[in-house]
Amino acid sequence: MFSFKRFSILIVAAIFAVTAVSAQNTARREMTVEESYLQESIEIMIIRETARAHTREQKLMSLEYIREAIERGNTNDEIRQTLEFLSREGRRTVARENGRLVNNFPDVRRQAARALGMMGTEEARRSLLEILQFENEPMVLQEAIKSLGDIGANENNETVAHIAWVMNRFNNTNPDNIMAVATIDAFEKIARNNNGLNSPEAIRTLVQISEGQYVTPVKERARQLLAELRTYGN
Repeated sequence: MFSFKRFSILIVAAIFAVTAVSAQNTARREMTVEESYLQESIEIMIIRETARAHTREQKLMSLEYIREAIERGNTNDEIRQTLEFLSREGRRTVARENGRLVNNFPDVRRQAARALGMMGTEEARRSLLEILQFENEPMVLQEAIKSLGDIGANENNETVAHIAWVMNRFNNTNPDNIMAVATIDAFEKIARNNNGLNSPEAIRTLVQISEGQYVTPVKERARQLLAELRTYGN
């Protein structure tokens, strides 16, 4: 006959078993956190060291690792600092051999600008603004402008002022349709993210594009955005 005493012993044993399993699961979770932290630390170290290698191939490998990390949600500021380092290759960080520049890798700088836009942080935005100030390669500037549009932040019109400054440099010396499209798209995204634009620089830039030496579809895009900007606040 199933006695009350035996029933009590089974209950106690079951509680003990559940407690032991729970403790094991907790220890396993803690170990997973530690392993994850260690794995991230190793990944950051590899990213940092490959970025600082001398060859273009190693730097591109670092950028591939960075994109994978960002896609997993890793926005560690060391990654942003590494991207900033890569965005300066051949511009603000110069290496020469026998007087010849040997680290001018515009494709590395362009991909760094793209990854900064993927990060989307305020610190990444500031790194992109620095690119606009010191870069002269159109494809890098275009990517930085696109990334600033993707981030969408524009406190005190700082972002659009930088973009307008770059666009006006090219508008006055060498009108570039791709640069114009990147600028229009960035202004459009920033406007939609901030319920409009109240920047005179941005409006003047769009007017210049709409009347400038650009292909008809680009000029029409500028006119369409000017019309859209009028609807905000109504």
